[in-house]
Amino acid sequence: MSEQLDESLLGAVAMFPLPNVVLLPGSLLPLHIFEPRYRHMTQDALAGSRLLALARLRPGYEPQYHDRPAVYPTIGIGRIIASDELKDGRYNILVRGLVRAELTEELPPGQAYRLIRARLLADANPPDPAVLTALHQKLIMLSDQLSMVLDQGGEQLRELVRTDGSPNGCADVLCSALLTDLDERQRFLEMADPAERIAFAIQHVGRLLTELGPRSTFMS
Repeated sequence: MSEQLDESLLGAVAMFPLPNVVLLPGSLLPLHIFEPRYRHMTQDALAGSRLLALARLRPGYEPQYHDRPAVYPTIGIGRIIASDELKDGRYNILVRGLVRAELTEELPPGQAYRLIRARLLADANPPDPAVLTALHQKLIMLSDQLSMVLDQGGEQLRELVRTDGSPNGCADVLCSALLTDLDERQRFLEMADPAERIAFAIQHVGRLLTELGPRSTFMS
């Protein structure tokens, strides 16, 4: 499921800052594009690499929304995998999260939307593969337990944790689906240690098992 991304493509990538979105690798994000500057951004992206940098706006952005408000420097890079241009110029697009990245520079204004330079965030402190495998198996086991107490969506959850066979990919797609708190999603995006990310996913699934009680609904 993972895709190799040429870092040279991040020398000038369109940034889409949003207040309530944190794009994680492996996630699918539908977006409705209506502002003129972001229609232009989408048109240019579709004509080029189809890449977008999704950045979360920092609190207090409102007075500067139409200018260049501050964003969190750790961002998600995604690719537009489907698009539909409406008659009035708006777009409906679907973005797939690819990689974690760091905003290193915002390029001078040259168009209505913002262009940035970014670098890929490499995994830090790669653990022993055996450690990752053990954590991965525990995450799958807990997710399967969670799937059995759901009234709806249990089979979806079982399939979800198996869509990417790698430990990292499993944690990413699971947290993309289950993490709803923006601060938690941002924190997870910023984690450079693979073992820490998987342990975080394990902790979250375990908490859901405790909080949701005997029966609940997922992805209903």
